[in-house]
Amino acid sequence: MLIDDNLLKKLEKLSAIKIDDDRRDSTKKELQSILEFVNILDELNLKDEKIGSSSNFTPLRDDVPNSGNQEIIDIVFKNAPDAKDGFFVVPKILD
Repeated sequence: MLIDDNLLKKLEKLSAIKIDDDRRDSTKKELQSILEFVNILDELNLKDEKIGSSSNFTPLRDDVPNSGNQEIIDIVFKNAPDAKDGFFVVPKILD
């Protein structure tokens, strides 16, 4: 795929950005080099590769709330700028 002026205009419209006239040529070259890199990746044969093998993953943990652990709550509120009755106090933003 070749990045030409028509494609660049379409990309500008889709992304809602404006590319300055003095940057158009360099932007086209950069986009072209990105496409060439992606084409190289397409040539890789990964059918026999084990991606995300079971021996290399982060183990899951039980999703158990720690709301009863007062020690953790005290540490969190100790670092808070202001807290009252177990809640963070923040500046009022609405009247």
